[in-house]
Amino acid sequence: MNSLKALAVRAYGTLVWLASFLESPFLLCVRLYWGWQFWQTGWGKLHNLPRVVEFFTSLGIPAPALNAYFVSGLEFLGGILLAVGLGSRFLALLFTGDMLVAYVTADRPALLSIFSKPEDFYAATPYTFLFASLIILIFGPGRFALDTLVERWFARRTP
Repeated sequence: MNSLKALAVRAYGTLVWLASFLESPFLLCVRLYWGWQFWQTGWGKLHNLPRVVEFFTSLGIPAPALNAYFVSGLEFLGGILLAVGLGSRFLALLFTGDMLVAYVTADRPALLSIFSKPEDFYAATPYTFLFASLIILIFGPGRFALDTLVERWFARRTP
């Protein structure tokens, strides 16, 4: 019985080690893929600003032109920075807010159906963007990020 227990403990330890080993590569993949997606979305908005302003106006977003420029720039530049892992948690916070506003304004029925009809909630466009943003916000960018290099540089400079 003790050997079975020891085997289970060892197997679980191996599983934990493997999952921990895969954490940074996973976070790199999330950053690269969703950074690219945010960049593409921002690029599209920047090239169609009059339509974005019109859409934001139709949604009742205050200062639609200002918000259209802000969101387009955030998604374009922030997507690039997220992909390379610079300012990742701050950007993830901004992207989380961006996607929550998208849910509230453009996909309100999907947001309100989170418990009654969850398939509508997770089928809405902001869902995967929000989920990816929350992953980076909560878990950080991982080891393979410029944030890690900057943190190490500052750690060496601080006495």
